[in-house]
Amino acid sequence: MFDPSADTFSVLVNGESQSCRAGTLLPVFLESLGLNPRLVAVEYNGEILHRQLWESTRLRPNDKLEIVTIVGGG
Repeated sequence: MFDPSADTFSVLVNGESQSCRAGTLLPVFLESLGLNPRLVAVEYNGEILHRQLWESTRLRPNDKLEIVTIVGGG
């Protein structure tokens, strides 16, 4: 029997638990949250994650993300 929850797990995003599918790349996850990856900064498990690493970063169970939206203005 197929269990769709078997390939999902939780990650902590700004202190709140979010569901994530196994194998999800960081930019795809950000878009699933309604965020534009070009307009956010991400701390990944306590370290600022350089944008060049995003395309190779697959989320894992119990990862912790702090996401800050960049706001323009003057």
